[in-house]
Parts: sequence; structure tokens; C-alpha cells
Amino acid sequence: MKQFLSALMVMTFFISCSSDSGLQKPDTTDYTEKNDKEIQDYLTKNNLTATKTSTGLCYIVKEQGTGESPTSASTVTVVYKGTLTNGTVFDQSTTGITYPLNRFILGWQEGLTKFKEGGSGILLIPSRLGYGNTPVQNIPSGSVLIFEIKLTKVAN
Repeated sequence: MKQFLSALMVMTFFISCSSDSGLQKPDTTDYTEKNDKEIQDYLTKNNLTATKTSTGLCYIVKEQGTGESPTSASTVTVVYKGTLTNGTVFDQSTTGITYPLNRFILGWQEGLTKFKEGGSGILLIPSRLGYGNTPVQNIPSGSVLIFEIKLTKVAN
């Protein structure tokens, strides 16, 4: 009986260590070029002109706003709709969400500073400033995120 239990433990150990066929390997793809092309194609298709930052974020100011601009230490309230470049809506808030700016994805942290309280526009966020190579709910890894935003409140 003792030999049987020992053999069972050894087999369990080898089975658990020997194969990673059930594990998914992390996505290490560099989506930079693909995202840049996808953003440019989206802008062309929709006849939009955007400003591109050094990080690859593209933004369009529809209304600048008249209040304060947020800083990284600000708490902001934002009404938004998030879509993929194919038009699929993955998230939205019509009543607004309020969080410290530094708790949002990098694309929002950078992009929202381009507006003042009361401003609105579009953020086109490459995956490296969004969720990167990690799929999140119904957002595939490496996705460009497009947000129509209205910055309704800034608390510094």
C-alpha cells in the first residue's frame, strides 16, 4: 500500500509538471505597426483629422471646454463610449464615472489632459496605451481602443 501511494504521488507530480499543453502562452506580439495602420485607416475611412502624440495616442478635440485641465493628481468625471475600430461597442457610461486620473489606462491618463472641464472629443488609443497584449472581456489582445469622451468634471 505504501508503494502504491508513493507511485501515485510520483505520477501526479510528473503529470502536473510534464505538460503545459493546457496553458496558454503569453502574447508577446508587437502590435505597434498594426495599431498605427489601423488608426490611420480608421481616420481615413471616417474622414477625421487627429493630432498624434509621441506615444502614438491620437486625439480629436471637438469641444475644448472652459474649465480646468486635469493633471495626473486630478479626479475626473467622464461620460464615454468605447468601441473597437470595427464599430463594436465594448463599454459606455451615459451618466459618467469618477476616478482619480491615474487609475485609468495610460491612453486616458495622457488623452484627458488635452481637454478642459466641459470638453469633448475622441481618443484613439493603441494597444500599448490600453490593455496591451492581454484580452479583457470582449476586447481582443492588441486592440486599438476608440473612446468618444466628454470630460464633465475636474477636481484638482
